[in-house]
Formats: sequence, C-alpha cells, structure tokens
Amino acid sequence: MPSAMNAAALFLLALPTGVGAQAEPSWNDARVLELIGRARQLRTSTVVDSAFRSYQAQARGYVYFFFDRPDSGARTLVKADQVALDVYWQAPRSTKQVIVGRRDQQLLPTDIAYHLDHLTVVQDDFGDAMRMGDGDEVEDVPHPVAPSSESVYDFLLADSLTLSYAGGTQEIRVYQVRVRPKDFEQPGFVGTIFLDRATAAIVRMSFSFTPTSYVDPYVDYIRVALDNSLWMGRYWLPYRQEIEIRRETPLLDVMAGSVIRAQFDIRAYDFDVSLSLSLFAGPRVSQVSPAQRAAFTFERGLLDDIEEQGLDLPPSLAEVEREVRQVVEQNVMSGLEDLRFYFSAVSDAARYNRAEGLRVGGGVSFRPAPTLLMRTSGGYAFGAREPSGLVSAELGGGGGVTPVLDLHWNRLEDVGRYPGASPLENTISAVSGQKDYTDPYFARGGRLTLRGSDPSGFGVTVRAERHSSGRDVVSDDPADTEFRPVLSVDEGWLGALSVRAPLGLPGGGSADLVGEVGRLESRTFASVSGEALWPIGNPARRWRGEVSLAGGAVTSDAPAQSLTMLGGRWTLPGHDYRAFTGDRHWLLRAESTWPVYRPYVGARLIGSVGATYLGSRSLPADWVVQDSDGLRGSVGAGLSFGWDAARLDLAHGVRGGGWEALFSVARQFRDWL
Repeated sequence: MPSAMNAAALFLLALPTGVGAQAEPSWNDARVLELIGRARQLRTSTVVDSAFRSYQAQARGYVYFFFDRPDSGARTLVKADQVALDVYWQAPRSTKQVIVGRRDQQLLPTDIAYHLDHLTVVQDDFGDAMRMGDGDEVEDVPHPVAPSSESVYDFLLADSLTLSYAGGTQEIRVYQVRVRPKDFEQPGFVGTIFLDRATAAIVRMSFSFTPTSYVDPYVDYIRVALDNSLWMGRYWLPYRQEIEIRRETPLLDVMAGSVIRAQFDIRAYDFDVSLSLSLFAGPRVSQVSPAQRAAFTFERGLLDDIEEQGLDLPPSLAEVEREVRQVVEQNVMSGLEDLRFYFSAVSDAARYNRAEGLRVGGGVSFRPAPTLLMRTSGGYAFGAREPSGLVSAELGGGGGVTPVLDLHWNRLEDVGRYPGASPLENTISAVSGQKDYTDPYFARGGRLTLRGSDPSGFGVTVRAERHSSGRDVVSDDPADTEFRPVLSVDEGWLGALSVRAPLGLPGGGSADLVGEVGRLESRTFASVSGEALWPIGNPARRWRGEVSLAGGAVTSDAPAQSLTMLGGRWTLPGHDYRAFTGDRHWLLRAESTWPVYRPYVGARLIGSVGATYLGSRSLPADWVVQDSDGLRGSVGAGLSFGWDAARLDLAHGVRGGGWEALFSVARQFRDWL
C-alpha cells in the first residue's frame, strides 16, 4: 500500500519561492486566478481519470460536546463519542460511509442528537455546494474552486511554502491562497486553501463562513480544518479533519455556549477495489446494527485523545481562527444577533446579601461597530436604596492585543480572596439560613485590561476606582442579628497595575500568577498571589479528583480588603468561617470522588491544610482578627450527586475546629451562578 503524508506532523517552512521574490501580490491578480482555474480543472479531471476508479478506507474519530464560558475560556466536557467508519468511493462521484463502531459516555446530563455529518468524514472537499448539519447549519455555500467561483470570491496569493513530512525526508511545495467573498452579506467561504504548486491539488483547507451562511440562528461560528494526503504519487485524498461548531442562545447573552468538536483520521486506503453497485444504493451513510456497533474493538480508549490534548482549542483550529482574522479585516464572523439581553451570571437577575438586600437587574450586549462588543447592565438594591451598573467595551478582531474597558458603579466586591459561595448559593443561604458568606464592599471607577484573544491568557490590567465600605441594610438591629458584622474597609481612591500570567506545570497541572502594585490615597502597596491546580485521574477511571496549592502575600501598607481570610467553606471547613486573616497565606486542598451509582451518586473524600500570618499593621477598628497561629486543617467525606455537579460534605476542623456540613456545586459551574 502506498505511504500517505502524515498531515498531523506537517510543519511550515516559509520560503520566498515565487511570491516573496516578486512584487507584492494583490487580490484577484492574473497569477492567482490562473492557479484557481488549474485547481478547478484538476477537480474535474480526477472524476474522469480512468486510472483511478475506486477506493475503500477506514476512519476513526472522536466527537465531543462541551459547555464553554467565553469570558474566562473555561470549558466543561459534557459528552464524548468515539466512531469507526468504513469509507468507500467509486468513480465518478459515488460515495458511501458505514458506521461500524460507536460508543459514548456522558459526563453531564444531555439529550443532544448529532447530525449524521458530524459523525462522518468529508470525502470530496465538500463538493461544489458546501453544506453542514445536513443543511440545517450551512446550506449551498459555493466552494472556492467551484465553477465560476471568481464571480463570488476574491483570491490573494499570500505565500509560497514548503510542507515537510515523512520525518523530514520528503517535501511538497504549496501555494497559500486566501479567500474572501466579494459580498460579506451573502453566504460564503472565508479562510485559506493550500494548493500543490505542481498540480494545484488541494492539500489543506482552513476556513469558516460568513454570518449569513448559517441557517441555524443558534450558530455562533463553524471552523473547519481539512488535511489531505498524497497517495500513489498523484492523488490527494482525506487524511485528517477537524470541525468545531459553537452555539449560543440567539437573543440571550448569558456568557455560556455549547461546542461540538469532531476530529477524524482516515487511513488504510485500498485502491481500485471491486465495489458492487448495491453498496451505493440507499442513503449516503448507513450503520450496522446497535449490537455490532457496540461490539466493535477500538484501538484507543474513549477519552484517550481528550486526555492528551485537553479541552483547549487544538493548534489546527487555532490556526483557522488566525487565518480567518487575516482575511476578514473589519467584518464580524459570528452568526449571533448583534443585540441581545445580557446576564453575566444567573445572580445578575436577582441576588440577596446583607449589604444590598434584594438586588434585581439585567442588561444588553450589542455591537455598535464590527469589531466593538459592548455590554451594559444595571440594577437596583432595595435594601441599600442604591443603583448599580456596568458598561464594558471589548475591541476585538485584530488578532493581537484585545483591550477591554470596564466602567462600574457600586460594583459589589468581597474581602477575603477566596469566595465562600457562588452568588446564587449565597442568595439561597442568606434568604433561608441567615448566613451571608460575603464580606461586601463597593467599588466605583474603571478598569482597562489588555490581553490576547484567549481570555484565560496573559493580561495586564490598570484600574482606578473608589472603594467604600458596605453596611448591614437588612437587619433591624445590626447589634442583634445572626448575620456576621459587615467589615469596614480602607476607603478612598485606589490606582493599581496588575499582571496575570498563566503557566503550564509538570504532571498536567496549570497555574495562575498575579502580581500587583498600587496606591490607595497616600499608601503604596504591592501583592503577589497564585494558585496551581492538578487534576487527578480522569472521567474514564473509577475515581477522579484534584489537588490545588495557593498562596500569596501583600505588603504592610496594603489596604485591609486585600488581606486573605481562611476558615470554613471552600478553604478550611470545620473552622469558623473566615476566622483566620493574614497578609501572607498558603492553602493546600485535595478532593476525590468515587462513583457509587454512576452517574447519579458518588462518594467523596476532602482534605485541606493551610496557614495565615498577620504582621504588624494598621487595620480598621471593627476588625477583630487573628492569624491561624500555625497550621490548621480539615478532613471530611461526603456524597456527590448528578454527574458530580452537586456535593454534600461533612468535614471536621483539625486543631481547634468542629463539625461542618456544606452543600456546594462543582468548581466549573460557579461562575455561571
């Protein structure tokens, strides 16, 4: 069998061969149009090539469904599928795919049903009229080398490159051609095609679509990366394919979306085999019986690929994103509505705490310009009798630095560094149990953040805001209430510069480091903090968990609101809530879950140990504080419910603590609450 080009191992060597040696190319010049014409002619001639009559091959793939939060880049795997296909082709245009193996695993409840083309491969570079989702997502988008494509698209010969493969022993020279529609208001292809310099065959396509291409109003974007491989020295056939489809609610911006990502490898080609005409009768895709699909023996584990790559955007699809940015200039490539209702979390609609009472609100997000995304929200706190509001502006589309400006009025902040509950959990607790897990204060001012396109990546933030203390507005007599007293903070105007740097760690861990320098009124201060997290196990094993190590320090002139508080929920359960305060601290936490009745009930073990250190410093008069006086710890056990999304734990404080029962949700869902 002829050897195929290993497309997964391709790398690009920029060589000034042809393009760079001549004048700067322009859109639709004669040279690129001639190249597109050659590519079109080759696609037609392959169909009638008498030496190439048929093939069969095998495809193996994964399809993942997960939730994501665009403002943080966090992603949560919901369901994983593994698929095995037998693939057939016969001249002139007969194709057939048979699903011979399939298995799946749900990590969170879902009733998603995939379109058939999400579970299969593309055999003909999408044909002359591109469609996806069986026509429900994209329908009849002209292919860039279809007949008369010059009337639909602009072409730019961007570069001439050499692709090296087969361990560096073989090379193929290609042209990189950027493609954009003449009218972005019409359905169209946006991206890059790589054409074999000798034959004009399509070697690779990296692309997305214009917003009007999307039939489904829920679609935010679709990104596609198709790699072909060279067979028999002359035929470029599918080798590796990756597709990502992201959706959001059309009229509601809730900082949450869903993503389908499919990736397939096509291999084991056998050419000029005898295929019966009956094989191609009926639908293009068929499948064997459920029992046969379940009995199929896969070469790799269901979650092996996700363990190796993680949930982050793979390099091939990240390259699609970069290529599209270079082509679209100032055009927006999202299929979502420009104007939507906006809530950053469920608690934006309604929340309750002792410094605001009941606060209700809402907002809108909109695009006043193609590269400018604005979000505005407001609310009213009935207990404090004060309005609050936020206006943010994000300037994107450049692919480099993304500035985000945030102007806020009476923004609710929390002393202590580690929140004890999500806002929704805190609302339920404060309303029903007279326990408010916040130590609230308010900020008025603005923040400017400079970051890359990835919200979880490196970023620099400058802020200027006025801090003011909160007060208990829900107790008739603050001296006679079950609520903890509201702590005052160091008030005044604060200016600060902070730098956030994410890091990868050995053992599959990750870390976030934050350093800040600032000035509150006449006091200059600095701080540094960080947290490292290591997942343990994986969803396919009998148990899973995580270990985190956090720490930080602030200088002696830092404001009281920058101090750390440990004790109780999510830090040292079993000790009094936020009983230990310090300008230096560290905290080691571990938890693990074993399925008991998968996926509905699991058994949990938790543990933590940490300390705070309080130096000689000036604090507000109402702060009655102490440090931990050495190490403090907690051990506990509990149950998890519903795919480990909700937890009920019972913990005991080690060295001076007691028993504490706590209900919480998994870490990945807290930002949505």
